[in-house]
Amino acid sequence: MPLTAQHFAERISRLRADLGEQSRRVRTLIEGAFDAAFARDTGAAQRVIDLDEVIDRVDVDIEKACVALLTEACGSNATITPDQVRMVLTIVKVNNELERIADAGVVVGELVKPIAASTAPLPDTLRVITNSVVGILRDAGLSLEKLDGRLAKVVLASEDAVEAFKDAIVRDMTVQIAAGRLNADRAFLVQEITTQCEIMAGHCTNIAEQALYVATGKIMRHMEGHWTEVPEAPANG
Repeated sequence: MPLTAQHFAERISRLRADLGEQSRRVRTLIEGAFDAAFARDTGAAQRVIDLDEVIDRVDVDIEKACVALLTEACGSNATITPDQVRMVLTIVKVNNELERIADAGVVVGELVKPIAASTAPLPDTLRVITNSVVGILRDAGLSLEKLDGRLAKVVLASEDAVEAFKDAIVRDMTVQIAAGRLNADRAFLVQEITTQCEIMAGHCTNIAEQALYVATGKIMRHMEGHWTEVPEAPANG
């Protein structure tokens, strides 16, 4: 049966629903990784690492479905709008960002074993940045799911806050190491978690950029320390 505009729209809707489920799955993974680190629970950490296999499989499934849809549309000479093509390409891009966020969560999960080897608790300030990242991922997913440009802009603004939290934690650890109150190995583990948080936040802003573009047509780029709208080039340029 030829691929009609209605069928194409229905397939996009299913892909968006699958992507929304993947976003929530990735959020479950990073929440679990952070909780396992604070609880020094190696069993919970392993469950997080195991969940990544599901995420990787869904990542491949979504990408294949997008390629198949575009291929079928071309083969049947279906009439599809630029907005529909843009949405499919956005799904591919966001799908990849989610997989990379999950990879960062796995790195946190793998840090749980050395964290558990010590009885010293992780600093409470670390909870601020981990909670922030979970919220940013939630909002990034919702901004695309609801095509909410306002929420996408909130996500973009949040990246700087994560970087500021990381810098504050690193400065505090430097002082504590100098004063002999913190072991260097422990500090390294904390810094590695903050680094993964920063990586996750960066991928979340990439998702928000895509959501903002699909929702409003605006192209945002991070330049000279702040987000700037970049005008689209003229069609004949």
